[in-house]
Amino acid sequence: MFFKKKGWKAFAVAGALSVALAACGGEDTDGDLGEDPVDPDTNGDEAPADEGSDGAAIEESYHWDFVTEEVDGQVQYEYAQQFADLLEEKSDGKITMDVWEYGAFGGATEVDQVESLQMGDVEFAIVSPGFTGGMVPEGQVFALHFLFPDDLEVTQEILNTSEALNVHLAEMYEAQGIKPLAFFTEGAMQWTGNRELRTPDDFNGFQMRTQESPLIMSSYEAYGADPAPLSWGELYLALDRGNRDGQENPIFFIEDASFHEVQDHMTISNHNNYVAMTTVNPDFYNELPDNVRALIDETVEEMQPIVFDMQAGMNESYLDSIIDDTETPTEVITLTEEEREAFRELALPIRDEFRDSVGEDGAAMLDLLEEEIAAFE
Repeated sequence: MFFKKKGWKAFAVAGALSVALAACGGEDTDGDLGEDPVDPDTNGDEAPADEGSDGAAIEESYHWDFVTEEVDGQVQYEYAQQFADLLEEKSDGKITMDVWEYGAFGGATEVDQVESLQMGDVEFAIVSPGFTGGMVPEGQVFALHFLFPDDLEVTQEILNTSEALNVHLAEMYEAQGIKPLAFFTEGAMQWTGNRELRTPDDFNGFQMRTQESPLIMSSYEAYGADPAPLSWGELYLALDRGNRDGQENPIFFIEDASFHEVQDHMTISNHNNYVAMTTVNPDFYNELPDNVRALIDETVEEMQPIVFDMQAGMNESYLDSIIDDTETPTEVITLTEEEREAFRELALPIRDEFRDSVGEDGAAMLDLLEEEIAAFE
């Protein structure tokens, strides 16, 4: 499936509409919502669109803020915008949202945006666990390299169904004022650099930009690199000036942020997945009427396949854009399995570091997650 640059939008909109239409068909996907009685005045037609999943009409109007860590045209922002549109449609206009690009809500950094969510200044946020390592150390589980399967569809199924993540890790976040509603992948992580990155030796002394996660930094230290956290809003200039030698991100983000224009090499390493969370302020969420919460949950579930197709289309088409860019050419290297194994061997001991740093509950969460992953594999 090939998408021209930005052409994935039409596909994503079509996906949103098809999912919304399927939902309007009255199929009980959760099995616990029950079946609404037929209103004789409607001749068996569907219930009004402003009724929540429990059949009770949404009587009040709501307006909420939804902040993201990305900008228009990137996965998180497009996800949030479609989420807002779908929720407004389902509520017959009773629920509206302002969707904010990265930094637009008060000029905040990623960490500042999380704090705005915790304080209730915004109701919804897409959060990358890599920026919350200091708040919820257990969230650094997503920093562990070579943990999830290479198959993104399998990885997404794990994110959808994992008890370790959706129950245990979610409770750890909620205790800090962040309620995860869903986890989703934005694609496999790749490296860019001002030199070729093919072996651990290539990382010796390499100034690697990372997120605010001690475990991410430990992973790169294991490879011999010199990691340093930096907000992505400052990254392009840092790469251009040589203040950072390289960085990691999904392909769509590398291209859309133009990092490939100031980096000579990109390595297809698939060493990790970029996992994001759809989150809500728990106090706000818990105080909502049951039918409003049910409508939010329903929309979150319907968005999962949409965002998966969205990231797949972006990552595929944007890789072609990088390869075809002759004005600022970037050498694209794909690691062999033997080359990836050299990094995997160095990354595995970091799991023990994770267990030691998060305590008994966090270690048990990782143990369960590894069992769940093994069952899928």
